[in-house]
Amino acid sequence: MAFTNYSLVISVALLSLMLVVSANEGYGYEPKPVPKFEKPKIGEKLLQGMIGIQGLIYCKSGPKLIPLKGAVARITCLSVDQNGYESAPFSVLSCPSDAKGFFFATLSSSEIKEDAWKLNKCKAFLETSPLDSCKVATDVNKGKSGALLSSYKLLKNMKLYSLPPFVYTCSEPKPISKGY
Repeated sequence: MAFTNYSLVISVALLSLMLVVSANEGYGYEPKPVPKFEKPKIGEKLLQGMIGIQGLIYCKSGPKLIPLKGAVARITCLSVDQNGYESAPFSVLSCPSDAKGFFFATLSSSEIKEDAWKLNKCKAFLETSPLDSCKVATDVNKGKSGALLSSYKLLKNMKLYSLPPFVYTCSEPKPISKGY
């Protein structure tokens, strides 16, 4: 009788231990891995192979943000030669944005005439808007002053930089009056 009670207690303990262990295995409810974004190291050649730049461009009309089809962004990078001298900036234009305001631009090492040049400090700017009624570039997310390309996602054959949305507006902002 004591052996039966003892084996019953052991069985219940093992069963509860198995339930606790199996409950911690997740069964598909584990958190998804977070994509790793890498920042270029200082002095690292930005352009090794191909880079892609993607983002969205909107038109702000009142309180609404409307995707801007046909808008273009400009990517400008400083270039440094093998002796460390800066040369003229290197620029490339994105393809016109689609109906959802999405734009994409690529830069490849084959586009650079001098192999010894290193591109660094690349920035993205608003370039052109297709609408006369929404042509004023704003500095939302540094669309006017230049959004620095800082972190990228490494794909099979490209470093992909994603930018926050840029915004055009219908009119120039009015200067703030000092009450005079």
